[in-house]
Amino acid sequence: MSMGLDLVIQGQDVETRDLKDLAALTGARGIEQPVLQVFRLLGAQHMPEAVQQFCAPRALDYGYVPPARKLADMRLFVTDMDSTLITIECIDEIADMQGLKPQVAEITEAAMRGELDFPASLRRRVALLAGLPEQALARVYDERLKLSPGAERLMRHLREAGVTTVLVSGGFTFFTERIKARLGFDHAHSNTLEIVGGKLTGRVLGDIVDGAAKRDLLLQVRDAIGATREQTIAAGDGANDLLMLGEAAVSVAYRAKPVVRAQAAYALDHVGLDGIANLFA
Repeated sequence: MSMGLDLVIQGQDVETRDLKDLAALTGARGIEQPVLQVFRLLGAQHMPEAVQQFCAPRALDYGYVPPARKLADMRLFVTDMDSTLITIECIDEIADMQGLKPQVAEITEAAMRGELDFPASLRRRVALLAGLPEQALARVYDERLKLSPGAERLMRHLREAGVTTVLVSGGFTFFTERIKARLGFDHAHSNTLEIVGGKLTGRVLGDIVDGAAKRDLLLQVRDAIGATREQTIAAGDGANDLLMLGEAAVSVAYRAKPVVRAQAAYALDHVGLDGIANLFA
């Protein structure tokens, strides 16, 4: 078993007893608290299945990290938008304006689980929105869109560390451009809804930003800034994020589907997005 990693434990309410039990379980040589509700078990043995079984019923997130790695060592952060950076699926909320949320949400959920081809599923969902006034997009942004907990703190830490930030989404430019400006992302890429005469036509302009496009955009920016896989962080929640996550040494499944959680290096199910920054604290 490797002794070269630290075990980071995060939660809304971390009990001292649990930390001591975890330290005993993993043979850690000490416990540090770099940030409120974040604890680092030094030199913990690598036994993720036992740690998972311990942490899950106690609503704790965990991750094994190299002890010397800092956020300033990273060069690139790429994140999904819907249900990752923000708490909603924008297309489901737009559909709600048409009284079609159940039908659209069902297709969204199947696509996120990886059961449907993403481009085809997106076109099917957008087609149901034909005739909807453009103002519905603004209503969703103003009335329903909320940032995920910790999103602003995470972005602040990334900016301070000089990390290039990219928002890449299978959603829509109406939302990504506003979020980019609001949070200070360096780049944003997503799909463009066709609007004619102030109404949605039910079509998407150009190529669909799917899983392969997300990966390609990550690679393009990474090459452009001269970064490596080891210097890349990526976050997502659905099956169409898997290719992108596979290109990042620090891949984070945030409140994610099981298929994503199983393949990511880290999973955050209980703390906010700033839990990503805490992996480097």
